[in-house]
Amino acid sequence: MVTREQKILLLLRIGLVFSLFYAALSSLIDPQSWIGYFPHFVRSLAPSELMLTAGFSFVQLVIGGWILYGKNIFVPSILATAMLFCIVIFNMSQMAVVFRDISILFMALALTIANQKRYREEVPQSS
Repeated sequence: MVTREQKILLLLRIGLVFSLFYAALSSLIDPQSWIGYFPHFVRSLAPSELMLTAGFSFVQLVIGGWILYGKNIFVPSILATAMLFCIVIFNMSQMAVVFRDISILFMALALTIANQKRYREEVPQSS
């Protein structure tokens, strides 16, 4: 039987994954609409803006797929939390747009916290 906690975590996972998948696919379709969210120093490091948006989309799809898969999601939850934190911090001037990312950031953080204990139990600790 599925517990209440499992249902809640599934809903959090689906919500976070939807956001990651939407952003990734939209960025692949229309990279110019998304490149402005990358800080200038990141854009200057990339070989091209298209490669940057495509690479970031790939990362979002991998993280989202891992979270959707549902096994050992502590690591991708941390990565999603860090990624969303950076998006918000580096785009504070666009708060009218990125304010939603703060809510999504807290979803990722909730998944991180919820799966921290499970991760410790599943990963062997070295002594």
